[in-house]
Amino acid sequence: MTHKRKNIIEVKGIKITVLHSKENDFISLTDIAKTKENDSRAADVIKNWIRNRSTIEFIGTWEQFYNPDFKVVEFDHFKMNDGLPSFVLSPGAWIEKTNAIGFVVKKGKGKVS
Repeated sequence: MTHKRKNIIEVKGIKITVLHSKENDFISLTDIAKTKENDSRAADVIKNWIRNRSTIEFIGTWEQFYNPDFKVVEFDHFKMNDGLPSFVLSPGAWIEKTNAIGFVVKKGKGKVS
């Protein structure tokens, strides 16, 4: 998926990157997470958010609705394990395991994830 352009929107004084592609727009979770913690902890904020039971149910439902190639069996596996102290999940792992399309991961400082 190639992103055609990038815009910055401001929400309550916070600058958030929006990537635009032919099919979809993506908002930067990293930019939003930076408001909770400093730049170096944004990835941890995202990982804690994505492993939450409500988040998994929401993004899984979204994927089932919009993504015909979504791997529901893998989604069920994540749902069974969320809430366990040992359960860890990153956006990259979610994409890889479930064939998700609702997230884009860009590696590097200041990149969208």
